[in-house]
Amino acid sequence: MKRTFDILLSLFLLLFLSPVIVIIASIVRLSIGRPILFKQQRPGLYGKGFYLYKFRTMTDKKGKNGKPLPDEARLTAVGKKLRKYSLDEFPQFINVLKGDMSFVGPRPLLMEYLPLYTPEQMIRQNVRPGITGWAQVNGRNAITWEEKFQLDTWYVENQSFLLDLKILAMTVRKVIKKEGINQQGHVTTEKFKGSKEVL
Repeated sequence: MKRTFDILLSLFLLLFLSPVIVIIASIVRLSIGRPILFKQQRPGLYGKGFYLYKFRTMTDKKGKNGKPLPDEARLTAVGKKLRKYSLDEFPQFINVLKGDMSFVGPRPLLMEYLPLYTPEQMIRQNVRPGITGWAQVNGRNAITWEEKFQLDTWYVENQSFLLDLKILAMTVRKVIKKEGINQQGHVTTEKFKGSKEVL
């Protein structure tokens, strides 16, 4: 039922929002340049890698040492607006349609984090990652990594279609209120370096 819902909703949103998606793509192309999409490998179901899509929000500017500048220096004004209203997430409807992701589930993080997870934290990989999730509607980037993982684990162990509908409704409200987008002192959130103790 969940997969059928994901397919139908992603198809509907891709068609219904196609004019908006084209406009956003054009704005990104003019303000940031090519490529329009940000593509990065992330861990999916059972940790299997897939390529996640987003609209680009940062430039490729590098410092004198040849390394990329900090995120806050590369995030553009257009990028801030896209992130503020979660418009940069629209290309992930393609990921949902392909079966890489679901609309609701733990957010797909970085491949490099997998070896850092405790056995309990690894439970989050037992379901498809989501565009939104229980952690996103209960703090998003404004809570600690350990709190996020606890919320993700709770979702995996208590998931249901009704819970997914509740999370989707809460997500719409969070996006409108623009809550929890950034972690204090960071453009988004600091990197996960592993838990100090098993939760």
